[in-house]
Amino acid sequence: MRACGTPGNLPAETLLLAYLAAGNVILTGKTRPQQGGKAGCLPIDSAMTETEFLNPSNLAFVEELYDAFLREPGAVPEAWRSYFEGLNGAAAGQRGRRASLLGPSFEAASLFNPPSPASDTGAEASRALAPTADVAALQDRVAQLVRAFRVRGHLVAQIDPLGFPRPEQPELDLGFYGFTEADLEREFVAEAIGGPPRQTLRQILERMQNTYCRSIGVQFYHIDNLSTKAWLQERMEGTENRLDLARDEQLRILGRLTDAVLFEEFVQKKFLGAKSFSLEGSESLIPLLDLAIEHAADQGIREIVLGMAHRGRLNVLANVLGKSPRDIFREFLDTNPKLNLGRGDVKYHLGRSSDLVTTGGHEVHLSLCFNPSHLEFVNGIALGRTRAKQDRYGDLRNERGVTILIHGDSAFAGQGIVQETLNLSQLEGYQIGGAIHIVVNNQIGFTTNPDEYRSTTYATDVAKMLQSPIFHVNGEDPEAVAQVVRLALDFRLKFKRDVVIDMYGYRRRGHNEGDEPAFTQPLLYETIRARAGVRNGYLEHLRALGEVTQEEADQIERERRDNLEAHFNASQEDVQTEAREGLASVWSDYYGGPDKMVARVDTGVARERLAELLNASANVPEGFQPHRKLERWLGLRREMAAGNRPLDWAAGEALAIATLATEGHRVRMSGQDSERGTFSHRHAVLHDVANGARHMPLAHLSSDQARVEIINSPLSEAGVLGYEYGYSLDCPDGLVIWEAQFGDFCNGAQVIIDQFLMSAEDKWLRLSALVMLLPHGFEGQGPEHSSARLERFLMMGADDNVQIVNLTTPAQLFHCLRRQIVRPLRKPLIVMSPKSLLRHPRATSTLEECADGSFQRILPDARKREAGSPPVTRILCCSGKIYYELEEERRQRERDDVAILRFEQLYPLIEDDLTEALRPYADETPVVWVQEEPENMGAWRYLHARFQDRIAKRFPFSGLSRPASASPATGSGSSHKLEQRTILDQAFQ
Repeated sequence: MRACGTPGNLPAETLLLAYLAAGNVILTGKTRPQQGGKAGCLPIDSAMTETEFLNPSNLAFVEELYDAFLREPGAVPEAWRSYFEGLNGAAAGQRGRRASLLGPSFEAASLFNPPSPASDTGAEASRALAPTADVAALQDRVAQLVRAFRVRGHLVAQIDPLGFPRPEQPELDLGFYGFTEADLEREFVAEAIGGPPRQTLRQILERMQNTYCRSIGVQFYHIDNLSTKAWLQERMEGTENRLDLARDEQLRILGRLTDAVLFEEFVQKKFLGAKSFSLEGSESLIPLLDLAIEHAADQGIREIVLGMAHRGRLNVLANVLGKSPRDIFREFLDTNPKLNLGRGDVKYHLGRSSDLVTTGGHEVHLSLCFNPSHLEFVNGIALGRTRAKQDRYGDLRNERGVTILIHGDSAFAGQGIVQETLNLSQLEGYQIGGAIHIVVNNQIGFTTNPDEYRSTTYATDVAKMLQSPIFHVNGEDPEAVAQVVRLALDFRLKFKRDVVIDMYGYRRRGHNEGDEPAFTQPLLYETIRARAGVRNGYLEHLRALGEVTQEEADQIERERRDNLEAHFNASQEDVQTEAREGLASVWSDYYGGPDKMVARVDTGVARERLAELLNASANVPEGFQPHRKLERWLGLRREMAAGNRPLDWAAGEALAIATLATEGHRVRMSGQDSERGTFSHRHAVLHDVANGARHMPLAHLSSDQARVEIINSPLSEAGVLGYEYGYSLDCPDGLVIWEAQFGDFCNGAQVIIDQFLMSAEDKWLRLSALVMLLPHGFEGQGPEHSSARLERFLMMGADDNVQIVNLTTPAQLFHCLRRQIVRPLRKPLIVMSPKSLLRHPRATSTLEECADGSFQRILPDARKREAGSPPVTRILCCSGKIYYELEEERRQRERDDVAILRFEQLYPLIEDDLTEALRPYADETPVVWVQEEPENMGAWRYLHARFQDRIAKRFPFSGLSRPASASPATGSGSSHKLEQRTILDQAFQ
């Protein structure tokens, strides 16, 4: 679009942006509407001839017109040309010389009431609209001052309750712009900052200082979108960033502060020296969360997922989640030593779910995620849980649920997982409509000062990567906290983006209650010891306002203290007999426990249905043009559906997804390049070569199928795996998969694996059916692209906490994935998925093998032994890819006396399965475990530790592998082949 008749054919967007930037459009209390004009043009002629638009705050726009006039007078609309011609020294045709655009003389007051021209002659217009250039320059400097407060006011804001001085900012001083005391009563245009349309410089300065330099400092000028910044400016400057609270709201805040303060004091008194990771110094977190829950509920939120580290968790459990103080005190007493043998977790890592009714009468479900001591790694988990809840209710607009993440300042600045999860916020596959981030800023990390743990001005500066505001707020000003909570939630609701609240406080005690912080920060803790605390300060504030009496405050305190005493007494009178809460809600139909106690389930699907679904997985819309190579690929899949071609690996996977989805189970897979597949095998999402349109056949199998999502994730492991794990915690009936690009990529997510996935059932009785696909197999591609570290997972296997498989056929994959959902047992599933087997001519299955039967943990020897066959003198056991190499070697050597068994499930390794697999063979027949991994990796040491030198009590047992190595594999292709050849030779000697 261009402006019709505008000078120099300048684009309308350019003129409009200049117009907006110069004066924010609103100059006399109203916005000039667009008038008439041809389609595709911006008709600004008539608008620009009216005097209400000729104002110093629009100087940049007028200057642009004037420059065009100097180049070519005839290109400027007539009304503007008349005006410019009438300016002193700017006669028509005079080039290269600038005039004072707003004339030679003008009273300051006329900036607000410019007279309308009585004549259309240039001279009369000039006389009517002729403020001095000095006044225009002063107005421009006022605009610069206002912008400086918006951009840099946070740098001097009083956000530190300890009152340490902050560096001065010259740009915020009047003298920086040439103003003096004499200018303070001069009036200027102020329509863009809230309040009256004209204000004195003193009033403008006070409004800016109150908005940006009191207890709230705001960073929002990193946001590119003009309307977003304008919304924030209007909300903050219009109220001077203060929230008018009614008396009952002030009393509620005082009550919540009292709850927080008394809880910490009570724990310190009753359990002297016990670790609780006190919230003292940042108690405003409790009213902050209370206000957030109340306001979110008023906005329609019904599910809130919270994630936080250990500091303040007990206080949040008691005073936000509603956990009984009696239960918390009983955990401190810990009087039943037999209750949690080998299981459970420390009290400040525990989570909880609860329902509450807000003062507005809304029912809200709260979920605080369990979290060990790795601080920020819970972030993705909490986000994934919220997405699962939204998906369960069909909340495609992300309006039902929200995540609130509570961070520490040192961890937020120091842990890369923060950036990984912030990056998820606007990605389609991970959006939840924005999260609320609350940084409990203790201004210290264990014993480390801020200048030692971050290179940035604020701990939150990494969050500037988002188009979202960052609110820094003094935690000892609860009403300022209330303002940013409401503003943050309103911003999230409107813009569907994350928001950060950086609440400044301090840590009254050491890192834990047995620590002496003055060892390393003596001056800091001298200042902290002198602080009276946030409750006392707020109470004095309310008393000074006459809102609350001392008697009312004492009554609130007395009731809270008596309640804690009653709970403490009750905790001493009984003994805890239940270690953990049982499963409930969406998990009521599922269970954990031993795998061997679960009956086998039939995972087969009728052959006709499989053919129908496989054929549907190759369908594309009419007119859709896939890549020519994929046209052939789709044709091969149709041949598989017709039974004219065996199934490959991708077909087995597609059938598992298709059958589950059409049976009503959600399917979600994410990973780097998962849509196509790292090895170009899946092609779940097709792309039209003509227009780039996308189509996923698995999402269009039937009108009543469940949702299928296959997502290309960002280049992140810990963040994305945490997200998918969190999703699985609230999706027990769905197939949730995280796929590593290469198996070793799981190394980057080890915290999620170790501290959540593998141990959550034991520690917290939290189940998950998450599937991890980890490409594994020695293909001569070097160390890191060979191994998914099978040995690590086997080492962590205990009490049937996980399922670990290394599969060899598409049918086995089909049954394994279906088993994960069809049976009610819920355990994580680790799949050592193949690379070369994706296209191996022998790694195929038939539709009949998927239609019949179920998953087999151990596959017997594939060679049928006929009468007269030589007796078996050697039994080779293996898993995964090496099976096909052993089978080919046996065929070439014609070694009919060697049997080959495949351990498809390595953990749990069921004794009955092993006994049955070895039943056909004579006692004392040598059993050899063959693996391509080095001796200290893979499954060998796990198996040898379990069976020692005899397996199934009947057979001698030994192992065959590469020599022990610090690295998983060689980087030389030729060396790899030699090593592989050696293993095969030794297997048949």
